[in-house]
Amino acid sequence: MNPVAQPVRNVLRAEGLAVLVLSVLLYWHCGAGWWMFFGLLLVPDLAMLPYLINPRAGAAAYNWAHNYAVPLVLAAAAIVFHAERMLPYVLIWTAHIGMDRIMGYGLKYPSGFKATHLSSGGV
Repeated sequence: MNPVAQPVRNVLRAEGLAVLVLSVLLYWHCGAGWWMFFGLLLVPDLAMLPYLINPRAGAAAYNWAHNYAVPLVLAAAAIVFHAERMLPYVLIWTAHIGMDRIMGYGLKYPSGFKATHLSSGGV
């Protein structure tokens, strides 16, 4: 049995789509280069490397890099401290998270890489 029922997974995927679209639109508005967007889009997946150590370290690193709180706090700090040059990087990050949610990739449980909040075997 999946920990999240299909209708709820659909809502979470729609949320991911909304975040992806908004991130891309804001990125376009920032005027940053698209080479940078596509060049950095998969960088948050480097957070999977600690899985080479063990599943607990991998899940912690992956979840740190794949939740909206961290990039949104950085976006707020960039605005407050007038460091708007950081915003394109934050938008790439949120676009990546949104893209992952659309594809059904969820936050990880320490029991294993495939155990996520959107798939079976998580708890």
